Amino acid sequence: MNKAIRLTAIVLATIGIVACGGKGGDKAATTTAKEAEKVKVQTLESERIAKTLELSSTLEGYETMNIAPSLTGHIEHIYVEVGSRVQKGSMLVRMDQTQLNTTRINLASTKTEFERVSALKQSGSISQQVYDQTKAGYDQLAENEKFLEQNTFVKAQFAGVISAKYYEDGEMYAGQPILTLTQISRLKAIINIPETYFPMVKQGMKVEIESDIYPGEVFPATIEIVYPTIDAASHTFQAKLNIPNASEKIRPGMYVRTRLAVGEVDAIVVPYQSVLKLTGSNDRYVFVNDNGTARRVAVTLGQRYDDRIEIIPVESGALKAGDELVVTGQARLVDGATLEIVE
Repeated sequence: MNKAIRLTAIVLATIGIVACGGKGGDKAATTTAKEAEKVKVQTLESERIAKTLELSSTLEGYETMNIAPSLTGHIEHIYVEVGSRVQKGSMLVRMDQTQLNTTRINLASTKTEFERVSALKQSGSISQQVYDQTKAGYDQLAENEKFLEQNTFVKAQFAGVISAKYYEDGEMYAGQPILTLTQISRLKAIINIPETYFPMVKQGMKVEIESDIYPGEVFPATIEIVYPTIDAASHTFQAKLNIPNASEKIRPGMYVRTRLAVGEVDAIVVPYQSVLKLTGSNDRYVFVNDNGTARRVAVTLGQRYDDRIEIIPVESGALKAGDELVVTGQARLVDGATLEIVE
């Protein structure tokens, strides 16, 4: 009797295990099926587009000069204040004149001696060596007098505006610039351009500049210099813009946007909604179908065309024509997820 009860219990337990195992298997199968995310894809194609680069920069005075004489000593007088407009050759600073006056006295004496020696040389009364020594001493004093005059009476090298002042009359000048002179009738800006466009950017190309301070107004500029090397870290190169500013509406330090037409280029343009943004950063990425598996590709954004946008892979060769881009269902994906392509 006990043997029969034990046999019945074993049979029932075995049936229960089998039943439970069957249910677990069904559940696992269902879970596996759910892992395949249903998505729609679009085949990437390279398009020929009219490319306009939009880049930001900060304006600078075309020329900026720190007024720093080569002489130390007392500052007798500063002729300008911050905001003063000066012309080329305008007097800016007068330094202590003691060294200059002493040199002028010595130069006058040496000039008289040199004239006397020159007369004796013509009559043959002195040697060539004496004449050469006297002339060298006179020439040296003349050059020294010229140097001291330029650094005692300091003048503007170009027309501009005094943008900074660091000393007052009577103070001892000891190397720090006395003034800063900035040109604002002409400005410059340095823009960083992706290396992809290096063959297309040339000296003399026209650039449009816009500032939020003047909505809808465009300021013309020209590429003056294309720097010859590529930055290995950012994969960009620089170009210097020459910006006429006769109206002086824009000023050094202003943040501006620049637009540069580089002609037609081959580019990958995709639906804007297919590009995802990494939470907490400005990094962008897309998903492509890699033999039934989602592959995440980091991209940077290029020019926008209504509801489509140009994308540029961060890693060269990560995207190419013929790849299948996920355009629906990409928000649910993670790298490596199994895909089920639907029409």
